[in-house]
Amino acid sequence: MSGTVPLSVKLNDGHFMPTLGLGTSAPSKVAKSKVEEAIQIAIEVGYRHFDSAYLYLNEEEIGQALRRKMASGAVRREDVFYTSKVWCTFLRPELVQTCLERSLRKLQLSYVDLYLIHFPVSLKPGEDFFPKDTDGKIIFDTVDLCSTWEALEKCKDAGLAKSIGVSNFNRRKLEMILNKPGLRYKPVCNQVECHPYYNRSQLLEFCKSKDIVLAAYGALGTDSAKDWVKKGNPHLLEDPVLNAVAEKHRRSPAQVALRYQLQRGVVVLAKSFSEKRIRENFQVFDFQLTPEDMKTLDGLNRNMTYFDSTSLFAQHPDYPLSDDL
Repeated sequence: MSGTVPLSVKLNDGHFMPTLGLGTSAPSKVAKSKVEEAIQIAIEVGYRHFDSAYLYLNEEEIGQALRRKMASGAVRREDVFYTSKVWCTFLRPELVQTCLERSLRKLQLSYVDLYLIHFPVSLKPGEDFFPKDTDGKIIFDTVDLCSTWEALEKCKDAGLAKSIGVSNFNRRKLEMILNKPGLRYKPVCNQVECHPYYNRSQLLEFCKSKDIVLAAYGALGTDSAKDWVKKGNPHLLEDPVLNAVAEKHRRSPAQVALRYQLQRGVVVLAKSFSEKRIRENFQVFDFQLTPEDMKTLDGLNRNMTYFDSTSLFAQHPDYPLSDDL
């Protein structure tokens, strides 16, 4: 458990991914202009890793911000690491590239640096993000995720995505891809909810053993304004133990929560639309948590997810968020 944290990590396909990124998922009440503004501020601060998805409905604004900064000479395209994700209504193999091409048109970019399967549950294709029947139940689709993965491999071959990976996969789902006959590219990354209350230690060790980077979203807790977030969960950044460690280092609880992940070898996404917090969250490379601090923070784990497992996809027989196995 080293205290030294690199600015980037080498992926299993040879590309490099910055270890700290800016997450851009936001409740609908957040104006899209705030996302564009946040990207520009983040580039000025030093962020080069930006995470979004087709589902987030903000890729047009992100693209505008990136192009503006590239036109000004503040950053080059090759300096930016951009992640997008194929949504669940596009998991049929013939639709995967369609989803990616839609994202690229909105971004006005020729490729993404990382393309992920957003969630390993397929929904009925169509324009609705969450297609439902007359009883209000989500309509699932039957798709072999190995075929979906082959479609991602083709996107990589075509140069539309530099690297490919997955999101919200547990060990069984990862092994299904890894053991696929004819596998040409391993997932480089598995992006999952991960924070001191849900540290995913077993999944992290498995991913490390397979040379797959674990990337953490929800690393600072998460926004209760989102429909899919459980209500009434304790606020991570108000935790007294986390705050005590932060006070010891004269840092914010958010900085300690981010540094904790970095020292575990986890790529971490910090989401904020506040200039003050965007700047603060980037200041995590100039201090070090002690082994005792790390053990203390490990002790906060309670396997508590902010994701509401009673809604959305929990009806699916292959729902992967019930455990890390």
